[in-house]
Amino acid sequence: MKLFRATRVVLVMLCVMYFITYLDRVNVSTAAAGFGKEFNLSKTEIGLVFSAFAYPYLVFQIIGGWVSDRFGAKRTLLVCGALWAVATILTGMAGGLVTLLLARLMLGLGEGATFPAATSAMSRWIPKEKRGFAQGITHAASRIGNAVAPAVVVFIMATHGWRESFYLCGIVSLIWVGLWALTFTERPQDHPRITTEELAVLPALKAKSASVPWGPLFRRMMPVTIVYFCYGWTLWLFLSWIPQYFLHSYDLDLKKSALFASSVFFAGVVGDTLGGIVTDKLYERTGNLKRARSWMVSVCMLLTLISLVPMMFMHHLYVSMACLAFGFFFAEMTIGPMWAIPMDVAPEYSGTASGMMNTGSALAAIISPVLSGYLIDRTGNWELPFVGSMILMAVGVVLAFRMQPESKFSVAGDAAKASNARQPA
Repeated sequence: MKLFRATRVVLVMLCVMYFITYLDRVNVSTAAAGFGKEFNLSKTEIGLVFSAFAYPYLVFQIIGGWVSDRFGAKRTLLVCGALWAVATILTGMAGGLVTLLLARLMLGLGEGATFPAATSAMSRWIPKEKRGFAQGITHAASRIGNAVAPAVVVFIMATHGWRESFYLCGIVSLIWVGLWALTFTERPQDHPRITTEELAVLPALKAKSASVPWGPLFRRMMPVTIVYFCYGWTLWLFLSWIPQYFLHSYDLDLKKSALFASSVFFAGVVGDTLGGIVTDKLYERTGNLKRARSWMVSVCMLLTLISLVPMMFMHHLYVSMACLAFGFFFAEMTIGPMWAIPMDVAPEYSGTASGMMNTGSALAAIISPVLSGYLIDRTGNWELPFVGSMILMAVGVVLAFRMQPESKFSVAGDAAKASNARQPA
């Protein structure tokens, strides 16, 4: 049956992984209402718990991307999945701030290589003209994790407690690890259920390079990384503080705040899916990767900025929900084109290149939640952190034109460009 083709099964398994990883990393935002009170934590300390995940996550982006390019996405994700599952269970066993921080650090270690490894797998399992859709739909699944997490955690907290929410997520993660071992092969042609029709449209396999051209590749990906930092600042502000924003800024109860937070995150689900479709359609119609990737990212970042402006002038529950939903929708529309760029630019090093790009978001994940918590503690103003998002989105609008997805990376070509740039005129 076409529905159960090998390529579709692999894409579904990656969607499930993205869903679980975001469920595991953002459930802490809603559970903070429980452990924050139990451990008597300030907003700044809760921000530290939110951001602790991001330190090893940052470090292992590039390392994990290289590992997946070198040793394969299957083994990389099996090890990563086991680590993040155990870390999630240990979060539920925490006895205070220190053990919470240690569990979150372990979670970041486990999830650090996941998205670069998934991108490495997609570079072999997804046709070039569907890369935007694949990245969009997998990230849409992650945003479903964002949207589901508040409601699931609140339900479990109400019936059992905040700890049990982490135990359940950890068990689900372990089940995924077992299924991944059974359903994925590194090379499509080795899959027992792959068809000749599927193989005909997949990219030709190339021999693995002996070494990664770190310097030229890093220089090539730097503009993409900076733009992704600008996006990541808004992402992690939303993921970390939106449930708390509705809870405290509008004095809602836990269930209502979870409902409003989920509404915002569901807008991201639509944005991710639509962004992937639009970027592929633009490329199909124009044949121009600059327009399909860079231009689209720039426009969506501008619309994100515009969407957040009314919050600065009106403090109204439904106005805020609409602004945040539209802002998150347009921000997430950048995901399909952004994650397609590493595969467009450097398909042979797509894991490493996407890891370099995602260090931008990981760095934002370290700074954004803590700085936001500090600003809220100091001023009591829950809208103030969004000013930083607006400023960085404006920066991203301009820098998106420097990404050059239309120019494929080559070691000799990029090294020559760098040499020419250093020579005096």
